[in-house]
Amino acid sequence: MRFASYLSLLPILGTSVSAWDAPSYDGYRLVWADTFPGASGSLPNENNWNILDGNLGVNNELQTYRRSTRNVQSSGGNTLQLVPWRDGSSWTSGRLESKYTFTPQAGRRTMAEAQIRFGGNSIDTKQGMWPAFWVLGNSIRSGTPWPACGELDIMETVNGQLSGYGTIHCGVYPGGVCNEPSGRGASMPMPNQDWQRWRIVWDRTSNDWRSETITWFMNDRQFYQVRGDQLNDQNVWASLTAKPLFFILNVAVGGSWPGNPNGNTLDGYGAMMEVGYVAQYSS
Repeated sequence: MRFASYLSLLPILGTSVSAWDAPSYDGYRLVWADTFPGASGSLPNENNWNILDGNLGVNNELQTYRRSTRNVQSSGGNTLQLVPWRDGSSWTSGRLESKYTFTPQAGRRTMAEAQIRFGGNSIDTKQGMWPAFWVLGNSIRSGTPWPACGELDIMETVNGQLSGYGTIHCGVYPGGVCNEPSGRGASMPMPNQDWQRWRIVWDRTSNDWRSETITWFMNDRQFYQVRGDQLNDQNVWASLTAKPLFFILNVAVGGSWPGNPNGNTLDGYGAMMEVGYVAQYSS
């Protein structure tokens, strides 16, 4: 979910589902999670999340993010729904940024995961939709520019396509070891628009940054991995693996990657991203 500038905009009723707690995994302990409890149509827990209200002016995106239950809401079934709406010629949508930050620890494995599905509108009505689950270096909140702050996109998909993308953004813009603005990454076919688990694992157990890894998974299936020596820059690697990070969940509309919506694009719950939980674990 690349962007070259950032605004500090601090302090969001469709079909609900019965969701689940963040799962347990052998070899890991759960450190932090949000399972999005709350009454149908209520805002998620603002002790956990900054709910953005405004237009970030990045990536040629069209949407204005709103701190409104029309765009950001608990479903009443322990899920979060981020819903884009067309309002005349403009669009509104939802974006959450966690107040919680975490730093992958040396000598340990750190895992971040979310359970996500997409609204049931047909793919040919999703031109311009750009949902994402990602982490960003917390230093951007104190003035470090993008992409030097570090960004790891755990899951992005565009235009309703049944492909999820995992991407690294880092270093300098343009070019650099992360080939900005494109970044470095890979994609994974999705079986459908229903629930999938998207995960990233930082493995720092080698205690040598050159052999540390960051690995992406969908439903336990690995689809991308990068090692420190592939970037070959210790400071850049540290921005991705050894500095505080925070979670972002959002649905962008339009932009330089998906392109703008067209006459077939539909808004509403059929175009939403729904999240069952976000969780962070440590070995």
